[in-house]
Amino acid sequence: MMRILRLILLVSGLTLFLFGTLYPSAAQRDGASPLVVVLKADGPVTSVMQGYIQRGLQVASNEGAQMVIIELNTPGGAISVMNEIIQDIRASEVPVIVYVSPRGAMAGSAGTLITLAGHASAMAPETAIGAASPVGMQGEDIGETIAAKEKEILRATVRSLAARRPPEAIALAEDTIETAKAASAQEALEVGLVDFIATDLNDLLRQLDGFEVTVLDQPVTLSTQFAAVREVPPTFVEQALRLLTDPNIVFLLLTIGVQAILIELSNPGGWVAGFIGVVCLALVFYSFGIIPVNLFGLIFIVLAFVLFILELQTPTNGALTVAAVISFVTGALVLFNSVRIPGFPAVSVPLVIGASAVLAVTFLAFMGYALRALKTPVAMGKPALIGQVGVVTKAIDPHGMVQVAGELWSAEAVDPRESFPEGVRVEVVDVEGLRVKVRRVQ
Repeated sequence: MMRILRLILLVSGLTLFLFGTLYPSAAQRDGASPLVVVLKADGPVTSVMQGYIQRGLQVASNEGAQMVIIELNTPGGAISVMNEIIQDIRASEVPVIVYVSPRGAMAGSAGTLITLAGHASAMAPETAIGAASPVGMQGEDIGETIAAKEKEILRATVRSLAARRPPEAIALAEDTIETAKAASAQEALEVGLVDFIATDLNDLLRQLDGFEVTVLDQPVTLSTQFAAVREVPPTFVEQALRLLTDPNIVFLLLTIGVQAILIELSNPGGWVAGFIGVVCLALVFYSFGIIPVNLFGLIFIVLAFVLFILELQTPTNGALTVAAVISFVTGALVLFNSVRIPGFPAVSVPLVIGASAVLAVTFLAFMGYALRALKTPVAMGKPALIGQVGVVTKAIDPHGMVQVAGELWSAEAVDPRESFPEGVRVEVVDVEGLRVKVRRVQ
């Protein structure tokens, strides 16, 4: 028995040894494999993107990641936010690789400098980089003096970020700012503006293995063989705020907000519609700091709101409502579509017209309901009791009690010669003080 037990233990030990050698445990693999954190920065350069990248860099630092790969696809954004992202990247203790992907993506405008800020950079085939000339917050050309200042500081920034690159790369980077020049992935690679062209993430990891970067003035050799990749997804709040960069979503919030406020005004006393309206409009005004808009359009939207209110106060059978809808449509198109920056979508014209029509119909329906309520007679006192049907609870002979409208009343018959036993249905004919006069229901 002891020999059999020893044999079983020996075989078990050899099996565990061979299994552990050929198939290391998850804990062993995690401990031995370098960790690569992947962030997907897609959309305009906004404070939402900056917060997401900052959080991802913190996650990588806390978990001792080998490096961070930012998959970038952006048409650009605010220079102030771009500077914050660049500062976060350059201050990171973990190497940051900026990868313009997927195919067809772009690192436009502010995205160009973010790409150069990476400790290494790569582009997928069929992607583009450049067109980094500064424009105003609403997409307009800025004055000559301000433009010269903005361009000079941006050119100095790219010279600093691209200092390790060839002179041709620095010249191309400056041209993206001075003349809004753009370059394909192959053109950027040929002059050394980026380090790699990678078809996908696996191809990028293969090319990065053994590549040396400089992080906080210290050389770091990347080791990406058998790397464990972890994608850090945006949080629910980040995803929700990111929706506010879509003009169509913002327009719908604007429509819902205006409609909710009008419902509250046409039928006051509740709080749900008013609360929803205030929240929607607050999100709309927050989005105005993210997306390019022409604030002149707000004049038409405010005018539309005033016309809706006037319709409530002095009903004109819908004339003011029609004028309000026309003003609302005009304001929305001026607000969102009169400013065009490459990469930022325009609001859908059919959506604007359709949503405005729904706004008008809903407003007219609620206004009609409110007007009918105002014309309804007051349901209390003597007029409210006459014609009501009740039940005799105490025999009327000649006086008794009836239950009418949920209340007990003293009652007497209209004809003093009549008497009504309990349970008979009677109709109120008149009210004298606290006593009702009734007759039998036929």
